[in-house]
Amino acid sequence: MYRFLRTPRWWGINVFVLLAIPFCVFMGTWQLGKFEDRVDSHREAEQRPAASALEAESLESLLPVDKETSGRSARASGRFGEQFLVPDRELDGRTGSYVLTMLRTDGGRSLPVVRGWLPKGAEAPAPPTGEVTVVGALQASENAGTKGVRTAGGLPEGQLGMISAASLVNLVTDDVYDAWITLTDSPAGLTPVPAVAAAGTGLDAKAFQNLGYTAEWFVFAGFVVFMWFRLVRREAEASRDEALGL
Repeated sequence: MYRFLRTPRWWGINVFVLLAIPFCVFMGTWQLGKFEDRVDSHREAEQRPAASALEAESLESLLPVDKETSGRSARASGRFGEQFLVPDRELDGRTGSYVLTMLRTDGGRSLPVVRGWLPKGAEAPAPPTGEVTVVGALQASENAGTKGVRTAGGLPEGQLGMISAASLVNLVTDDVYDAWITLTDSPAGLTPVPAVAAAGTGLDAKAFQNLGYTAEWFVFAGFVVFMWFRLVRREAEASRDEALGL
C-alpha cells in the first residue's frame, strides 16, 4: 500500500520535507538566539552604573559611540555656529522642535549639540558667543528607523529632519562628528532632551518580534510534518481503494 513512496514524485516530496524541517528548526533557533542576545544586552545595560552617575569625559575618549559609551556624559569645548530646528519631536506628550546648534570644537570638527526642546510656535534662543564648554549625554547618529525622524525632505531652510553627519554634510562647511550630544542643562526657554538607550539594548517591540518569528518557524516545521502525514494518508487511501476496485 505504501509502494508509492518509492515513486519519483514522492522522492521529490520526501527530499523537500527532509530539507524543510531542519531549515525551519535552524531559523527558529537563530531567531531565538537573537532574542536571547537582546535580553542579555538589556540585563547588562541595567547592571551598568547610570550614565548620569559617571563623571563627564572628553568627547574624543568616548568615540566611536557604541553600547558602552551611548548615554555617557561627554565634554567638549569650542564655539557655537550654525543653528537648526529639528521639527516634530515629542516630549512629555507635546510636539515641538529640538534646537540643534553646531559646536566647532578646538580640533576643527563640528559637533551637533541639542541644546533643548522648544515648544511649537516659540522662538529659539540664540546660542552664547565666545569659547564655551558643553556637557551632555552622548548619542549615536540617527537613521531612517529612529523615532521622530523625517526622511521625506521638503523642510524649510534652517530645519533638519534627522540628526546625523550624513544629513549635515551639505549644510555646514566643517567635518561633522558621527555623533551628537544632548545638553544636561538647557538654557532658559528650552527643556533638556533626555538621552535614549543605545540601539539593541532594550526589550522593545523589535526584540519581541524576534520571539514571534521563533514561534512562526517552529510552527512552519510542524506544518510541514502535518502536511506530509496527511498527503501520505490520502495517497495510501487512494491506493487501497484502487486495489479494491473502488
